[in-house]
This record gives sequence, C-alpha cells and structure tokens, in this order.
Amino acid sequence: MTGLDSRVLLAPGDGSLGPLLRLADDRLPPDAGYGRHAHADVDVVAVVLAGSVRHAWGREAVLGAGDVAVLRAGRGLEHDEVAGREGAHVVQAYLRATEPGGQPAHDVRLRPTGWVDLGRPDARLWVGRLDGGTHEVPGGLRVVVRDGEVTAEPGEGTLTGPATVLVWQLDATRPAWAD
Repeated sequence: MTGLDSRVLLAPGDGSLGPLLRLADDRLPPDAGYGRHAHADVDVVAVVLAGSVRHAWGREAVLGAGDVAVLRAGRGLEHDEVAGREGAHVVQAYLRATEPGGQPAHDVRLRPTGWVDLGRPDARLWVGRLDGGTHEVPGGLRVVVRDGEVTAEPGEGTLTGPATVLVWQLDATRPAWAD
C-alpha cells in the first residue's frame, strides 16, 4: 500500500448498519496502488471522486471521476487497484456478500446519477452532483464531499451545493450473527 492515505469513516462491527461492514475515504498518490490483496465473501462498492483508478482483476478496467465499480469477491479473488498519473480519491464501501461463496464478478457503472443498481435487496446507493443552491436529496446514510473533505452521517431533506453526495439506504435489520 505505497503512499495510500485511508481514513475509515464507519466500521460498525455490531451489525447496526445491516450489510455495511466498513466505509473508507481513500487517497492514492500518482501511480500508487493498494498492493495485490485478497477478498472473499464481501462486496466492495468503489466511487471514484477524483483522478482515476486501474482495477487489475479479470477484465481490467480503468475508472475515472464519477464512475462506480461493484466488486463481488464471492468465493475469493486477488486484485489490485492502481491510481493514474493524477492520483485518485475513492470512497469504498465494504458490504457483507449477497452470495457467499459465489462466482467473483466486477461491474462498472460510468458516471451514474440517481439510484445505482447494486444487484442486492439490502443496500441502495444514490449518487448526486450538486451545483450551487439547495437540492432535495434522499434520506439515508449521507456521504458528502465538499472541497475534498468527506463526511458521513445520517440525514434527510435538502443539501446545499456544490457537493458530491452519496446516499446509502441500508436494510439495518440486525443479522443473526449480531445477536
């Protein structure tokens, strides 16, 4: 993980946020990567806020600012993500796998706005890029990015731009393992 600056925004180990295991604000300098690493039985949703990231696994993909990637690790995989020449700023959400032991997969959504289909019933992601002024934004766990600063907290109602907003709506039913 050469040069990686990662800040954990949330890491509810008690199941209080349903499928959400961890939410991180990651910044990579130019051409730096996480290092080859393994995942199993986790879904990782990455939203590139700035710069670009090359995802090295399966069909290699390059993601730019505004793109959303959904990695389903399933029964297990090894991969790396490497920042482009301008570096990268990425918010990553780690969710309990929808299909533990399933076939690994990687899907990329190019600059989506509004609701992003994550292919799972217990988590939804809304992506919005707000210009100046006041905007109606869905309620949920809001990740707000302003001037490179990232905050995460529950909220509903309006927000003032400019900002990039990610809203997570999570089925917060406590899983059996949390009791």
